[in-house]
Amino acid sequence: MRISTSDKDRPTSAPSQKTEERKRKLTAFLRQEALAQGFDLCRITLPDSIPEAPARLAEFVAARRHGTMAWMEETLERRADPRTLWSEVRSIVMFGLNYGPEEDPRSILDKPDRAAISVYARNRDYHDVIKGRLKEIATRFAARAGADVKVFVDTAPVMEKPLAAAAGLGWQGKHTNLVSRSHGSWLFLGSLFTTEALEIDTPERDHCGSCRACLDACPTAAFPAPYQIDARRCISYLTIEHKGPIDPDLRPLIGNRIYGCDDCLAACPWNKFAAEASEMKLKAREDLKEPSIAFLLTLDDAAFRSLFSGSPVKRIGRDRFVRNVLMAAGNSGRSDLIAPCQRLLDDGSPVVRAMAVWALSRLMPQAGFAALRAAKSNDEDAEVRAEWQMTEQC
Repeated sequence: MRISTSDKDRPTSAPSQKTEERKRKLTAFLRQEALAQGFDLCRITLPDSIPEAPARLAEFVAARRHGTMAWMEETLERRADPRTLWSEVRSIVMFGLNYGPEEDPRSILDKPDRAAISVYARNRDYHDVIKGRLKEIATRFAARAGADVKVFVDTAPVMEKPLAAAAGLGWQGKHTNLVSRSHGSWLFLGSLFTTEALEIDTPERDHCGSCRACLDACPTAAFPAPYQIDARRCISYLTIEHKGPIDPDLRPLIGNRIYGCDDCLAACPWNKFAAEASEMKLKAREDLKEPSIAFLLTLDDAAFRSLFSGSPVKRIGRDRFVRNVLMAAGNSGRSDLIAPCQRLLDDGSPVVRAMAVWALSRLMPQAGFAALRAAKSNDEDAEVRAEWQMTEQC
């Protein structure tokens, strides 16, 4: 989004004292607007404040740790410097919205008949919520300042976490996510770029110390070293971004996590200092806190779209979602899930049929599964046949 004003509406040059007063007033106005829109944090940095971030990103991509997220490589140069995205930007305003849960989200991991959906995805899509609020702020700020503005939420090639750290919202922890002294690891981020010069905040220093709670909490060992992540082993990547077959060695480690993973965030000790969230915080939908795996296995495309209307979960589509649910079913050890998994062997989606094979290979008695393999293994899809063949080697 960009809001422009004509040149005649722009402020003229003025003595330094007047310029500084203008900065102060406009900065204070932005902070007031941020609070009015329910944001918990609002701080400002310069577009050249993250000189080390591009090299780190290039190293991450060169090591192929971005997996199949080709867009990261395609937008590498544009991400390197905010001024490449918009050459006229003079100040970057970073906003943080607390989405911390009311309870430890890891408690559901001990309930094998229930599916774990990441905390951030248990209500409306945060992209839409935050962008709507930022547009309100941008409109008022542009009218007040006579400046141009653009707002971004996650989907644009903006390195939000390094910019948020440079602005002082927090620091990038060893799990690579932003950590705040006041809100722990639970912050949605958004940004407002403007041609206006504003008061600049100081960065927050790293407070992780010797702690490695987030690293040790990862079920799939996705952190090759502190402050580094390999997306190819990250459950959030595997269950959301990854479209193909999931590494069979990683499947048992994913447990009942069907959309994202909160383990490294929930393990952060700074969460205990989290301030009370704004009244405008997104509250989790009750039906998405602990949904039944058996129920989710019954979803066709229409039912999936209805259940997740307005939710970020809807973006991955029914087939990939049911693939994830089948993986959770296979990890559950529950015989009552055999029947719904078996019905999905005839599903129209190859990715669903393939994961149904894997789930049944773990749930069914050996003799019964061998008989099923003899009847069903000649599938028309090569990936499904490969899944059947893999079970013969087990």
